[in-house]
Amino acid sequence: MTKPSSELISSQQPSLHKAYLPVSPIDEVGVRERVARLNRRSIKKDSKKEALKLALSMIDLTTLEGKDSTGKVIQLCRKAARPHAGMASLPHVAAVCVYPSMVSTARKQLEGTGIFTASVATSFPAGMVSLKQKLDDTRYAIEQGAEEIDMVISRGEFLKGNYSYVYDEIASIREVCQEVHLKVILETGELGTLEHVRKASDLAIRAGADFIKTSTGKIAPAATQPATLVMLEAIRDHYLATGHKVGMKPAGGIRKAKQALQYLVLLRETLGAGWVTPEYFRFGASSLANDLLMQILKQETGVYQSADYFSID
Repeated sequence: MTKPSSELISSQQPSLHKAYLPVSPIDEVGVRERVARLNRRSIKKDSKKEALKLALSMIDLTTLEGKDSTGKVIQLCRKAARPHAGMASLPHVAAVCVYPSMVSTARKQLEGTGIFTASVATSFPAGMVSLKQKLDDTRYAIEQGAEEIDMVISRGEFLKGNYSYVYDEIASIREVCQEVHLKVILETGELGTLEHVRKASDLAIRAGADFIKTSTGKIAPAATQPATLVMLEAIRDHYLATGHKVGMKPAGGIRKAKQALQYLVLLRETLGAGWVTPEYFRFGASSLANDLLMQILKQETGVYQSADYFSID
């Protein structure tokens, strides 16, 4: 994955009056109709097999629970590097995402695998602390070895219309991250409307996000295809205007291989083949991995394997 230079980061942060251009009204019915139409696309068997493996390679395998332990993180990292012992040819996942306190354990386990060590930060998932605390949280995760940071925006400030606050907050975290990739979580389920989703997407992109991400996975609804489509369109429009590519990460509630394939169709039809890669698209999930493995083995062998044959994430 190409890391952004500090010069590029600076050039992506326009003056504030340019950052808050009004968003045209979004036709929510039209968005949902487009999603439904794309979901009816069929994928032929050979293409489906490759798409399932591609989706597996795009997963940020994640554990973000209060009961997380060193042993659990080590097991997760082993699964990330070799998703299924019976199929050595399977790709590894893109990243392992943990809390800052578990980053050093994950980084040590993932060394030499090509898998990124990611960490949530900025007082995930609520983000209800001061900017100083968020910056300290981010610095700590990076000091522990995080190569990617997943930050949350201040949804309360955004919903009050305090867009300058949200923009400056993201830009401040961006400065701390420097060469570390920054994924900005919008928590679309709390934003209320697709217009808000679009405006938050534009804010995050212009403040320096490398990825925009739907959700923390801690509230419902988490990732939805309509919200994802609106975010993909924001990425597309930014690219057409600047030539700069930003990644996308739907997270939360994506548990089935069928859903993952629907998201890949949405991605390909909106942004094109250049984004259909782990460099620019991720799934924030854990249980999705096992369903993908079951479907891949079904394609390979013709029969479903028992869920008991796969490790529990």
